[in-house]
Amino acid sequence: MKTYQGSEIRNVAVVGHAHSGKSTLIAALLHAAKMTPTQGRVEDGSAVTAYDEEEVARGTTMSNAVAFAEWQGTKINFVDTPGFHMFTHEARAALLPVEAAAVVVNAQSGVEPVTERVWRYAEEANVPRFVVINQMDHPKAGGGDGLSALIDDLHERWGRNCIPVQLPIVDANGFQGVVDLVTMQAFLYTPNGDGRGKIGEIPATLSNAAKAAHETLIELVAEGKDELMEEFFADGTLSEQHLIPALHEAIREDRIFPVLFTSGLTNVATDHLLDFIKVYTPAPVERAPIPVKAPAVAAVAAGNGSGSDADTHSATRAVSDSEPCALFVFKTMSDPFAGRISFFKVVSGVIKNDATVENYTRKGQERLSHLSIMQGRKAVEVLELHAGDLGAVAKLRDTLTGDTLGQKGADIQVELAKMPEPAMTYAIEPKSRADEDKLAPAIHKLMEEDLLIRFFRDPQTNEFLIAGAGQPHIETIVSRLKKRYHAEVTLKAPKVPYRETIRGKADAQGRHKKQTGGHGQFGDCKIKMEPLPRGGGFEFENDIFGGAIPKNFIPAVEKGIQESAVRGFLAGYPVVDFKVILYDGSYHDVDSNELSFKMAGRIAFRKCMEQAKPCLLEPIMKVEIEAPDEFAGTLMGDLNGRRGRVQGMESKGRTTVINAEVPMAEMLTYGTQLTSMTQGKGSYRMEMDHYDVVPQPVAEKILANAKRPIEEEEE
Repeated sequence: MKTYQGSEIRNVAVVGHAHSGKSTLIAALLHAAKMTPTQGRVEDGSAVTAYDEEEVARGTTMSNAVAFAEWQGTKINFVDTPGFHMFTHEARAALLPVEAAAVVVNAQSGVEPVTERVWRYAEEANVPRFVVINQMDHPKAGGGDGLSALIDDLHERWGRNCIPVQLPIVDANGFQGVVDLVTMQAFLYTPNGDGRGKIGEIPATLSNAAKAAHETLIELVAEGKDELMEEFFADGTLSEQHLIPALHEAIREDRIFPVLFTSGLTNVATDHLLDFIKVYTPAPVERAPIPVKAPAVAAVAAGNGSGSDADTHSATRAVSDSEPCALFVFKTMSDPFAGRISFFKVVSGVIKNDATVENYTRKGQERLSHLSIMQGRKAVEVLELHAGDLGAVAKLRDTLTGDTLGQKGADIQVELAKMPEPAMTYAIEPKSRADEDKLAPAIHKLMEEDLLIRFFRDPQTNEFLIAGAGQPHIETIVSRLKKRYHAEVTLKAPKVPYRETIRGKADAQGRHKKQTGGHGQFGDCKIKMEPLPRGGGFEFENDIFGGAIPKNFIPAVEKGIQESAVRGFLAGYPVVDFKVILYDGSYHDVDSNELSFKMAGRIAFRKCMEQAKPCLLEPIMKVEIEAPDEFAGTLMGDLNGRRGRVQGMESKGRTTVINAEVPMAEMLTYGTQLTSMTQGKGSYRMEMDHYDVVPQPVAEKILANAKRPIEEEEE
């Protein structure tokens, strides 16, 4: 295929709430551009970016996918993103390699919570946005009388700069096309056709509305530049030759957020959307230089940036063919046949097939064999890619998501967006010995694809634990383990990782004496225990004077205390946030050894715990809930019933955002309950915040069901 320069490329992330029709819209755009012979459907898995069998089965996108369209001499790269609240970390990551975001809004439902969230992500990433009101074919779409209310809502949420550049043409037969408010032409379509429109007359019923909207658009564009204001005041309008570049510039500078109308399902106004992306969204070479981390010496020599730490400086790298070649891996996919596929953005320079590059992150070399661009899951091989383009390469040896590669000696590091912490943990148990052998390698491949997954063994129970964004996320992981890697597992109910601590001080002696014939065992220590602030962990202070305990036995006392702390005292949960001061003891020249003092440390620890007012700690989650205003009262009442503490409420348009701190034990089934309380319109995210003392009535129930730890036999 043709090689495209940076000025001929457009990179667009398609973001929005679940079921706003993002994947269907991309399928329609590809068909309108004649990249596919027929329009793909999400329901049967034929949509180019909805190829994952798990996503097709669940009817929702769960990870980013890439596709491209060649349109009138321009290559448009689309990144399809998830809209389900549990997977918005993927949408956030998709904003790094693009220069524009198409914020897709369901014409029936309007702006929903995840739409608000991804808008904020794009705003934080300085990515220009335009709004696509999709599903205009639906009888309840915001056309006709409902359109003004929908636009008013956009203004209320995102300001008056969120302005239509089209008007929808809706008649008794439904959505028929759009009026272009820049050129003042009507584009008419045959629903369920090839997506190609015909220029026609603006319907008489829309004539006055189109003229008024055209004037409003021109006035808003002119506000940004003095020379345009002069032309506007002199002529009362702007010429098309000035309006088009001025609108392009206003979009690039985040001064205007255009609103367009489409129907992905019936393929209406999609070619006009392609035209819009080509003409008005910025090319990669137009964006500001990308912030990077560079070695201190290189950054100082370049004269850009100030030191961030001893080894690196903040710097920038221009998206230009003339800069040293560099690429950034923003996604990894494990394919059963092709192996690991690395998706990357060419940050600078020109990347050629079979080139050898250095992995700046891991300090190794990689060969870029079979350089490709991705059309969903299909790889299309290319000879070279220029600065700003998106590409892919299979079977890199050590490269993972977040790595930066490029020309040796021109090191830079592009940083990933910060990932949230997993919100829920389940125990996972292989069904057979064969499944156990497959489990770890399979999960590590999934972890390469999804950076939010955690997999580890619980040191207390020796159980395998898997952590993710929530129950649907973890269920998806389990399903992929079975379908892709034939590793079958059983999920167990999530366990709350309680901890134990002390609230008082204690002083005790631990004396271990055992005579078995021959050499015996003798260890004697005296310790003081006191609480530390929450999060303080464990501290050990040696306050022995005069050799009461030989120095070589003191570490054994500490080890014995730590081993007992891990086993717990009240209910078998680790003891944390305490300090031990070893201040006295005694020993025997013959019978004392490390084991004896380790046992003495254990005995002293248990005696101190009896005196030091032990209590249970529970993890407290930081929870952010977004839902339409009408559900705010219900949600607040529910949080109170979950022992939650509301930290604040914020109104964003017609959405209420509630910030609260809630015990993890009360949030294990929250996702299902939230869906029920908000008719599926609410979303939430949570992350671990801190530990706090469990109220006594709750603690008594936990202790009643727990087994008190049994110390090992004293040897």
